[in-house]
Amino acid sequence: MRTFARFVTSAHKYIIFAWIAIFIVLVFFAIKLPGLLEGDGFHIDGEHADVMEIVSDEFGLPAETMFLVFDDVPDDTIKSTLNKVDKLKVSSEIVSPLNNDTQYTNGVSYALLHFDNKEKDMSAIVTDIRNAVGDEKGITLTGASAISKDINTASQRDLMTAEAIGLPIAIIVLLFAFGTVVASFVPLIIGIVTVVSSFGVLTILGGKMDLSIFVLNIIPMLGLALSIDFALLFISRYREERKKSGMHEAVSTTIRTAGRSVIFSAFCVFIGLGAMMLIRVDIFQNIAIGGMIVVAMAVLASVTLLPSVLIALGDRIDKWQLLKEKSGESNGWRKFAYGVIKRPVTITIVALILLGIAIIPVKNMDLAIPAIDSLPKSYDTRQAFELIDEKFGLAKQASVYVIAERTDGWEDREGLQSMEALENELSNDTLVDRVTTIFTASDIDSIEQWEQAMMEPEMAARLSPLVETFVKDDKLMIPVTLGANGSSDAAQDWARDWAEKQTDWNLSIGGQPKFNQEIFDEILDKILYVLLVIVVSTFFILMIAFKSILIPIKAILMNIVGLSATFGILVYIFQYGHFGLEAGTIALVIPVIVFSLVFGLSMDYEVFLISRMQEEYAKTLDNDHSTVEGLATTSKIITSAALIMIVLTGAFAFTDVMPVKQIGVGIAIAVAIDATIIRLLLVPSLMKLFGKWNWWLPFRKGPYKPGNWH
Repeated sequence: MRTFARFVTSAHKYIIFAWIAIFIVLVFFAIKLPGLLEGDGFHIDGEHADVMEIVSDEFGLPAETMFLVFDDVPDDTIKSTLNKVDKLKVSSEIVSPLNNDTQYTNGVSYALLHFDNKEKDMSAIVTDIRNAVGDEKGITLTGASAISKDINTASQRDLMTAEAIGLPIAIIVLLFAFGTVVASFVPLIIGIVTVVSSFGVLTILGGKMDLSIFVLNIIPMLGLALSIDFALLFISRYREERKKSGMHEAVSTTIRTAGRSVIFSAFCVFIGLGAMMLIRVDIFQNIAIGGMIVVAMAVLASVTLLPSVLIALGDRIDKWQLLKEKSGESNGWRKFAYGVIKRPVTITIVALILLGIAIIPVKNMDLAIPAIDSLPKSYDTRQAFELIDEKFGLAKQASVYVIAERTDGWEDREGLQSMEALENELSNDTLVDRVTTIFTASDIDSIEQWEQAMMEPEMAARLSPLVETFVKDDKLMIPVTLGANGSSDAAQDWARDWAEKQTDWNLSIGGQPKFNQEIFDEILDKILYVLLVIVVSTFFILMIAFKSILIPIKAILMNIVGLSATFGILVYIFQYGHFGLEAGTIALVIPVIVFSLVFGLSMDYEVFLISRMQEEYAKTLDNDHSTVEGLATTSKIITSAALIMIVLTGAFAFTDVMPVKQIGVGIAIAVAIDATIIRLLLVPSLMKLFGKWNWWLPFRKGPYKPGNWH
């Protein structure tokens, strides 16, 4: 780090110019990012995707269907509206409620808009259809693409809301932490540079991957909080060193100390994010890649741009002082620290009891894939979807597509017998409401009747198109309607069981139950590996950083307990419905994302705190003294950093997109628990209880070895 520190201090002007040039280029790309975001990120390359591609490409079923909902609209208006949509030539087929009684009830009806090309720009098509419909009262477009477009719009609005709430409060916290206007705005500048640059890099990569609309909120949430935290820790140490040495030497020392802590902290966050890539679901891949980009940019800006700016500012860092530094402030924290280590057993027990109470609701956690409830209730898209769901019971059933393959085809007698046998087996399943085959669609009851009908030219001409609907070479498609919601456990179990069923026909399953089952199974199958990667990697990083066995073990265990308490509080707030929120479910991604992000973020404070304790212990070999001094010298800055993290992520509690709201609140709660109960109470108590063993590392000679302790 010494060589790197010398490089930064000697080349600070060139570093600033380089960053300005890079920033200008990346701004050009960053402004294009919202246009690249589409979908909720819940996509997985699996059997469901393969089956839906087959039914679309080979059997001619639509790649997507949207609904045009009519609420108390006259037939003439329905007809004219559908004519306007038809003239756009964007849909492959329009199924009007005027021609189908099942799409009309009690003044509410809906038209089906089928689309056969999944490569189309559906966002633009949604805009075109909405423009064609105009502001006609009682007419609303809904469906997957319309919902995705509205979530994108809501996400952009949420980002502005969160920034409008979080940034001013963060500035106030920085003013209290530093006391001067210039010092307070430097971290903010670093944060903005980090986030905008990360958006630019992500846009460049976005052309090669599908990006979830949730990236727009999560990346700024993480980027701003992390980069401002890093800058806060860095500037605090710099101002401390500046009192003892010249500017260049102070910057150099800060890079070697606080800069080292920043890099180790970033490694922990990086690993947490990287571990998510083991889960082959787009939203985890998106957040992992986007998060790693923003962490890399935050570190790069913190150890190059920030020290360069500090050198360029010189003594002007303390310009426009609003608050004077209190000389005895660290003494207050010192007294607090002494108070904690006097009663380590009592404080440890009380802290663990509090966390244990918070953990209790975790046992009732109900996880679900975010759906229409991700949108605020105020959106017409959600209201229209819920209206037709209520009137027509769309959510009470689920459609599944079964693809069966037979080497010799399906049109000979043996093939027809196999088809009938498969139909009977499906129909006899207690969860199945309806099975559609060439027999049920033609009202022909037996193979013999079918063969007789096909021998008559006129009947054969009528039945041949029906055969083509269900049979393509060696493939047979059977639509199945289940009497259960597609997201229910029963429907998912059905899809898993039939996909694994051993038959002569090589069955493949597609549809919402199979999609949900694959998402859940992928997460459950990989979550243990994700946790192992995070925990084991963090252990070795902290062991190397602190040359200790006990410190990383304690940090990991405390993190797990703190995060478990966080999930319990999330269940209490969102699932039980407190603080004015409607009772609901926890988004399936929340535990994985919050754990992966916060496990690394909380290590940020752990590294900064223990690093100072380690410095003191290396000088005195007095564990109690190093614990007290480490807590006294870092508590103010760690508390300020945690408060900024809480403010910037907690501001998303006031937003509307539910998964983002849950992630923001989850991170804020986790950081609050970590910065108070864990960092101020448990860490010093356990440091006292374990004494010199905190600093023990086997197979190492030196002052920390038990035989050499004084």
